[in-house]
Amino acid sequence: MAPPRTSQAAPSGGITGWLKFFAILIGALYPVYYMLEQNLEKFYIFELDHLQDLQTRAIQAHGNDTRSIVKYIMDELSVRPATASHMNHDEEWVFNNAGGAMGAMYILHASITEYLIIFGTAVGTEGHTGRHTADDYFHILTGTQTAYKPGEYEPEVYPAGSMHHLKRGEVKQYKMPDSCFALEYARGWIPPMLFFGYADTLSSTLDFPTLWRTSVVTGREMIANLLVGKF
Repeated sequence: MAPPRTSQAAPSGGITGWLKFFAILIGALYPVYYMLEQNLEKFYIFELDHLQDLQTRAIQAHGNDTRSIVKYIMDELSVRPATASHMNHDEEWVFNNAGGAMGAMYILHASITEYLIIFGTAVGTEGHTGRHTADDYFHILTGTQTAYKPGEYEPEVYPAGSMHHLKRGEVKQYKMPDSCFALEYARGWIPPMLFFGYADTLSSTLDFPTLWRTSVVTGREMIANLLVGKF
């Protein structure tokens, strides 16, 4: 006589349980996200028209003197009522590798919904813009940036004094042929953009001291702004 079959215990359902948990979590958080998404404009402290006007006046005042242009911009934003208490006054430059391009940046402001940086290089670079959860406004201070979209046969050219708007969710190839510096402003959801900034370090450069310093400065500024009610 064959021995009776022993029934095997049913799977614990661990994976199914986790899937249910994440489904419930997403369902609970989505209304919050939707509400915030519809009200993002209320969280912005920088005005697009003002930044473009500030860019123009800084260039008119100092020509190709990038250092003086940056100081002019920072000095005005540091006394402007809407932005004065939200600026990083320590000129902390760090390398930035993202999308195959390399340059350096100085973080003027970082929060959940906005960042404002000086980004550039004295030797030129080229790379992928990334596809982001925020609109990006690249105000050229010195030098020239070019950009390319698939299907086009001519480059987009952005000289000093112009502004390159990379719309949320769009992507381009870009190049700074020589020395070029810009006032870069992003508005939208900033934290997801950080993964793009980390990818090259984790997959290529392995420059962990720079990654650490970037994380410290960005996190410090975001938390400091949250503590004073700037989302």
